[in-house]
Amino acid sequence: MTAPDLAHQKCKPCEGGVSPLGPQEITRLLQQLDGWEYRDGVITKTYEFKNHYQTMAFVNGAAWISHREDHHPDMTVGYSRCRVDYSTHAIGGLSENDFICAAKLDALFSL
Repeated sequence: MTAPDLAHQKCKPCEGGVSPLGPQEITRLLQQLDGWEYRDGVITKTYEFKNHYQTMAFVNGAAWISHREDHHPDMTVGYSRCRVDYSTHAIGGLSENDFICAAKLDALFSL
């Protein structure tokens, strides 16, 4: 599965009761993403923009994706950057949903 494949998948409902991904699966999925890092139990990436307007346009696009996938990141927004952190709170770790949404944000950023 590659990042474009991830970007075309749909998140699965996750209410807990499943185990978080293990280190090998995290590494395999992380290799399919561009510029994302695994740190402190989350996958994270900082997107850089030319101005505040572009930053906010990205944030609004990310909110739309989050709503459609029902999977929401933590975001830190500045004038010309936005850091996105994904984890699946219901299971206390990472799920495939985190990687699917990360790939969708990368696809949005490339538009």
